Amino acid sequence: MWILLAFISATLLGLYDTSKKFSLRDNDVIPVLFLNTLFCSAIFLPLIVLSQYTHILDSSIFHVGTGGWEMHRWIILKSVIVLLSWVFGYFAIAHLPLTIVGPINATRPVMTLVGAMLIFGERLNVWQWIGVSLAIVSLFLLARSGKKEGIDFKHNQWIFFLVLAAVMGTCSGLLDKYLMASPENGGVGLDRMMAQSWYNIYQCMMMGVVLLIYVYDQRKKTGQRAHFSWK
Repeated sequence: MWILLAFISATLLGLYDTSKKFSLRDNDVIPVLFLNTLFCSAIFLPLIVLSQYTHILDSSIFHVGTGGWEMHRWIILKSVIVLLSWVFGYFAIAHLPLTIVGPINATRPVMTLVGAMLIFGERLNVWQWIGVSLAIVSLFLLARSGKKEGIDFKHNQWIFFLVLAAVMGTCSGLLDKYLMASPENGGVGLDRMMAQSWYNIYQCMMMGVVLLIYVYDQRKKTGQRAHFSWK
């Protein structure tokens, strides 16, 4: 069953990258990313309201827990990390072929494994070390094949953006491990739905500010109202 779910997850991730590439075709990155955060917030905002003011979601997996500044400061930190990953990733996807983006994104689990080993003291078994080695070799081969498409991994800024996005995504995953772990296990014990819901809200707020700055900058350059392409 878990193997089947893993394949389903991989398929959905592939469709996710494809849909991002399609949405960025002839469109500006900042407005598209803002709409992404807006739609995500629209999904979770009703859960926050229902959990806060009613008892409809009590004892369900959709109930959003409450917490003070001690909890929300961690969620804001997570929001910043994830948003930076998305910004770098979206710009990279907009300028690179998916044949390059997909394999590099596939190295994220390997980065997470290494991070877990260095930060949390976890140990890799033989098969995991083999997987890490294969990922490193495949990345080297990908860099060589990318040159045939005119993409130099060492001097291409979009490759650098993509790697930064992967690193930020890894940092987010490692932070999740710390946030979700109980205080008895050295973690924060953050409510899962609270983190999932509020980090989308905070991201939308941040992207709203970024969008206003972007619109102002466009108006300053053109001397007229900014026009976005939504093809």
